[in-house]
Amino acid sequence: MFKIGDMAVYPAQGVGVIEAIESKEFVGQKMDFYVLRIVDSDMTIMIPVNNVDSVGMRSLIDKDRVRTVYDILKDKTQNQGNLASWSRRQRDYNEKIRSGDVFEVAEVLRELYMIREDKELSYGEKKVLELARKLVVKEIALADGKDEQQVTDRVESFFGH
Repeated sequence: MFKIGDMAVYPAQGVGVIEAIESKEFVGQKMDFYVLRIVDSDMTIMIPVNNVDSVGMRSLIDKDRVRTVYDILKDKTQNQGNLASWSRRQRDYNEKIRSGDVFEVAEVLRELYMIREDKELSYGEKKVLELARKLVVKEIALADGKDEQQVTDRVESFFGH
């Protein structure tokens, strides 16, 4: 159960703040909704309280799990992405991003950075990289109490940028 003012992660959209908990009536049934304002875009999403698990909304990672995200990014032994076609990788990447799992999103980011070391990324690959980086950096910055630029610099340092 989230409270007003809590931060939550909504898959593929990023970190938001619970601004309200509202009750609405649909088809004669009263439902409670979280009103989540996404920090980066100011977009507001209403999520039925009883659907939180099914949509993948979750709390920010704990500060002590930030190191795990960095470890995933640094682990360059896992790059299988170059083997598959872009359409196959894009499907896999989008699934991972939609999962809302920061560790899976970090895997996407690592893979795309590693592919970028070998070749110029396509427009689609660049868009996925930017989204993955935004999602990972925002969550780490908020979870670890760091400035987003510091987090971006650290992430990019793993890939020689």
